[in-house]
Amino acid sequence: MAAISIEELSGQIQPGQTIAGIDLGTETIGLAVSDLSLRLASPRPMIKRKKFTLDAIALIEALQRDKAGAAVIGLPVNMDGSEGPRAQATRAFVRNMAQKTELPFVFWDERLSTVAAERALIEMDVSRKKRKERIDSAAASFILQGALDRLTGLRAGQAASGNP
Repeated sequence: MAAISIEELSGQIQPGQTIAGIDLGTETIGLAVSDLSLRLASPRPMIKRKKFTLDAIALIEALQRDKAGAAVIGLPVNMDGSEGPRAQATRAFVRNMAQKTELPFVFWDERLSTVAAERALIEMDVSRKKRKERIDSAAASFILQGALDRLTGLRAGQAASGNP
């Protein structure tokens, strides 16, 4: 299916499905998944990147295990709002994933998500070595939590206006 907007996402998720969060790095893919109420993001083990085909298989298997109905992927936008090579690589990754799965992807501005994830891990007194192992999945959780909070706001707005 490729990319959809956050506004289109709530109509895509069926009861019993979760939403996945993805932090696409050059060496790893950080993963997180929502609960069934689509309110809370939790980190999952990261995927060590090898080559696209193997990465796609591992990612699709992880998404199926967690019954994901969609994935929110962090878009590494520059601080000035422009998109550089990393954002282009993320868009290309999603285009290539669209050939392998019908799962919709939502791009989510990930500015400062890794910084926030690192701060949270430091506050939890996680050692430097363990932070390195967990940072991408923690960043995926921050990305996903932002999208889940936005979905909650959209649903509240729809309920207040009388739209289902």
